[in-house]
Amino acid sequence: MFAQGPPIGSVVTLRLPCPPPYDWVSLRAFLAKRAISGVESAEAGDRTYARTVCIGGRSGIVAVVFGDDALHATLHGVDSSAGPEIAARLHRLFDCDADPVAIAACLSRDPALAGLVAARPGLRLPGAWDPFETGCRAILGQQVSVSAAIRLAAKLVAAFGTRLPEPTGTLTHVFPTPAQLVEADVALALNMPRSRGAAIRALAAAALADPDLFAPAETVEDAVLRFTAIRGIGPWTAQYIAMRALKLPDALPVGDVGLLRALETGTGRPSPAALLVRAEAWRPFRAYAAQHLWAADEVLPREG
Repeated sequence: MFAQGPPIGSVVTLRLPCPPPYDWVSLRAFLAKRAISGVESAEAGDRTYARTVCIGGRSGIVAVVFGDDALHATLHGVDSSAGPEIAARLHRLFDCDADPVAIAACLSRDPALAGLVAARPGLRLPGAWDPFETGCRAILGQQVSVSAAIRLAAKLVAAFGTRLPEPTGTLTHVFPTPAQLVEADVALALNMPRSRGAAIRALAAAALADPDLFAPAETVEDAVLRFTAIRGIGPWTAQYIAMRALKLPDALPVGDVGLLRALETGTGRPSPAALLVRAEAWRPFRAYAAQHLWAADEVLPREG
């Protein structure tokens, strides 16, 4: 747990304003549920999200809290000159530049979403600290539950990540880089299908070959084409990467079971095709609609 004390080293603080309303509670809960053991910490009862980072070859820890319409980040062990890069990454991760008023006005036109938007004003779209890490998460999440995907990610980190020189509580490793995974036998280490391990290696190879792999895309369609060209990455994974790593506000993983389940009525769930038609009304903020539906789905009662 990060509360056990910060690591020894330089300390830098940043304040990042966020346009209100800002739903820190929901965003932190989303990250907490998906926190990778060893890399991230968002303990119950704590208001902080903390994670390991590596900037310019130097590893450290970033801890973030929210208050007074701003994120307050404390950076341990990183060089002060890295402040602007870290601020930019945090802006993307915590969606600081969104326009919550415009998003709410658009999505509230759908009666099924209006109540969700009213229940979570200022809900943000979680981004990515490291786009490659998020791509690996998406691959590990193919056809398994969130909890299963996070267990696999923790195994990946333990097997191939870089251990911090001074671990702090549960924060012990930096997520592996493309160079560390491009030749790794991920499937064997994680005891998972070889095709999924091959997809992670293929993503690592693509990231090494193309420094602009995670650069902004003109359209969602361009992003999907870019990532589905990598063997083992299908449309759902590509859309998820577009949402979180590329921060495309209109991305939508149409076949996601959580989205379909959240829209279930007395007559059943919509088909992916029906969802796609309905989602036309959510443009250009389909990704935010998905985030609202995921948040609603996570609190639905489950049988058993």
